[in-house]
Amino acid sequence: MTAADADAPAFSASCRLAGAAATDAFARALAPRLGAGDTLLLGGPIGAGKTAFARALIEARGVAEDVPSPTFTLVQTYHADGLEIWHCDLYRVTRPDDVLELGLDEAFDDALCLVEWPDRLGDLAPADALRLDFALVGSDPDARALAASGPARWSWVGRLMAEGPAHG
Repeated sequence: MTAADADAPAFSASCRLAGAAATDAFARALAPRLGAGDTLLLGGPIGAGKTAFARALIEARGVAEDVPSPTFTLVQTYHADGLEIWHCDLYRVTRPDDVLELGLDEAFDDALCLVEWPDRLGDLAPADALRLDFALVGSDPDARALAASGPARWSWVGRLMAEGPAHG
């Protein structure tokens, strides 16, 4: 095994999200299977669908209130059926240590965390997190490519992607 093999995720899968309805369907399919201590690292450029995915997932957990983008507040927290959900947008964070001031390191243990712009975490990103990278696809303004990766415990996500809710 090479050093690159050791760094490679134990699980990876990809699919195409045909539009907003497919993104929402995928989020709704994931939502009931997630719990405290789960972290989703949401990567991709501005406009790739990170916030839309997070909003759909949070609403699927039963949060009835408005779910705004946390771009300016950095963190929005929600409570649903005894589960605390942290939705973080780290775009404006300049140093990984700033994350410690938010208390996100503690939330990784006790809450479901959805983290946009996870590259800002540096070494603070949980090793057992699921990474979801969204990308724009060609000239279709609604289509997205989704790449998922993480430790083997997330392999069920690949099966979920292959089963179809993502294809919309």
